[in-house]
Amino acid sequence: MKKLISLLFIIILLACSTESDDRNICWPQEECNVQFWIDNNVSPGVFQDTNGYWHIEHQGFNYFTIKGELSEAPLTEVNGVPIVETIFDSDYWIWIDGITFTVPLYSVLGYFTGGGYNNPIPIGNTTYTIEDMAQNHPPLNIVGYQINPNQCLDCPYSETLIGTRSKYTYTPQQQIFFDNEMIGDTAKILIEARFGEISPEIIQKEFNIIFN
Repeated sequence: MKKLISLLFIIILLACSTESDDRNICWPQEECNVQFWIDNNVSPGVFQDTNGYWHIEHQGFNYFTIKGELSEAPLTEVNGVPIVETIFDSDYWIWIDGITFTVPLYSVLGYFTGGGYNNPIPIGNTTYTIEDMAQNHPPLNIVGYQINPNQCLDCPYSETLIGTRSKYTYTPQQQIFFDNEMIGDTAKILIEARFGEISPEIIQKEFNIIFN
């Protein structure tokens, strides 16, 4: 009788385990979802044109704000804390004396077609690499991080140093640098939401920006 009870207990346990493995990480929702928007309290009059570009007018202070809302993911939570992460990145950099430049942005972890950071970037009549720039004055990405002279861009962990991150919250937000010298320029903001740490569910969103 005891063996029969033990066998039934194991079957029930396995059934429950199988059911849990089949569930989406954002269960009971069918799938994880994210929403991001430009805060019109900070940037009144912001709008998206027919080509998909967001027009943001400079309001006299040097930033605009992107806010987000992520699906709740109960299966990731530890002691009520969600193991979620939102990463912000852009293709727009600011260097010495307001010199700005953009580089192709293919993912939140990689800028260049070759997957490295040594493709040359022309500034006027001079050509630099991003490492050359860091030796003179660390270039600032408008989402709020810099490439510094001691940063290892080829190390396995280098991807964790790229972008700015908002962790453990379903309502991330990020202030993006925007001063009046950027008026007339364009930028691409890439946002990546990650649900869980091991084999995370990943959702990417883009904002194409025109600074007015």
